[in-house]
Parts: sequence; C-alpha cells; structure tokens
Amino acid sequence: MKLEIKQLSVALSYREIVKEASFAVESGELVGLIGANGSGKSTLLRATAGLIPFQSGTVELDGKAVGGYSPAELARVLAYLPQGAECHWPLTAERVVALGRLPFRNVAGVTPEHDAEHVSRALVSVDALHLRDRVITELSGGERARIFLARALAGDPGLLFIDEPAAGLDPFHHLQLMELLQARAAEGRGVLLVLHDLGMAARFCHRLILIHEGKILASGPAETVLTDELLATAHGISVYRATQDGQPVILPWRRVR
Repeated sequence: MKLEIKQLSVALSYREIVKEASFAVESGELVGLIGANGSGKSTLLRATAGLIPFQSGTVELDGKAVGGYSPAELARVLAYLPQGAECHWPLTAERVVALGRLPFRNVAGVTPEHDAEHVSRALVSVDALHLRDRVITELSGGERARIFLARALAGDPGLLFIDEPAAGLDPFHHLQLMELLQARAAEGRGVLLVLHDLGMAARFCHRLILIHEGKILASGPAETVLTDELLATAHGISVYRATQDGQPVILPWRRVR
C-alpha cells in the first residue's frame, strides 16, 4: 500500500497553512512529521487523510485519489487518531475500542466473534485489557489515550495516521507506543505519525519530514533532518547528542533565538 502526496496546499479561513507539500508513505515505513507548534503538521495530516479539503495538489492511495474511495472503503484501510481525542459518553473502554470495527459491519465473512477477537487483540497491544470494563470517562488521560489508540488499531488498518499520541503517556507506555508502531511497520503497514519528541523520532522513525511555516524544510533519515542548522531554523534550539546501545540520543538543550 502506497500513499503519495504531490504539491498539496491547504488553506483554513483563507490563510494558507500547508504549502505545496510532496512526500510518500509506503508499506513497512514509520514516518514522523515533526516541526514547531503551528507549522502545519496536523492540518497536513488531516488533509492527507481526506478529512478536510485542500486547495491544490493530489493525494493518492495505491494510485487512486483518496476522494475516489467511499468513506467506508477508506475507513477499512486507513485509521486516523486525532490529537486529544475525547469521548463524552459513559461507554466502557471495550465498547469504545469496538467502534473501530464499525467500517466492517455487514462485510462478508466478518462475524461478531471476529470483531471481538480484533478488539481484544488491540487492547492487549496497548497494555489495556485490564481496563476493558472500565467507563472511559473515569480513566486517566494516559489510560484514555491508550484506549483511543486501541480503537484505531482494532480495524487493523494498512495505514495508520496518528497525531501526537504520546500526550499524557508515562515513559513506560511512551516507549511501548513507539515499539508498537515500529512493529506494525515491520509487519508491512504504513504509519504516519506527528510527534514532538526528537529523541523518539530519531530512534524509531525510518524517515522524518520537517515542517516549517507550512513547507517541508527537509525530508529523509534522522541524521539528515535533525541537523543543528535545520533544528535552529525550525525550532530555534540547539540539542545535546549522544548514543546509547548504538542508537541516537537527542535532547533539546538551549534556545537559540
């Protein structure tokens, strides 16, 4: 499965937020979207998922325009988890995760037992099976974040779009999240992830796309994107660098502007 974005521009309230962005996400890739607050990352993610219109450019999934898929067809192959997802109804965690199976309702060969298996597997994958009977409005922020991730995973999508899923997660579950996304890519899925943690981005993502003022400033492996010059331009920071177990360690260190 291949997602290809060409010269995509998006405007909100008559202001251009994303400017001629071009990139691709293929099966087996974990791609990180990074950049400062307000740089256009979330808008780009939503437009790419077909959730908001764009002014110009194309978004194609396996050579077909995203707009050419029915909502149900698209929902069966692409899952989107927004930043700060919420649920205002007193549903159990298990029922919330089961919402991720709705696109498969009435699909030939999909049984309630089959759906239940996917729901349980998704809960296990995010270390939340023990929360299945808890009411979601009574869970902590980090617990809710894991349940919403499980909802996105319940459909076993070929493409997973996630916007800042680590907000509210403790260090253990933050690492577990990145390992889970890395494993999904290794299984042949594509993952497009908005994140701010440069250390996690450098360690786990196959490629990074650095957004600055609505434009793609750099794209490629971490060593070519997380340079001192580019980080000073996009984030206004310098970083501390080291290695641990042969992997890069990057920590924001000083503001440079």
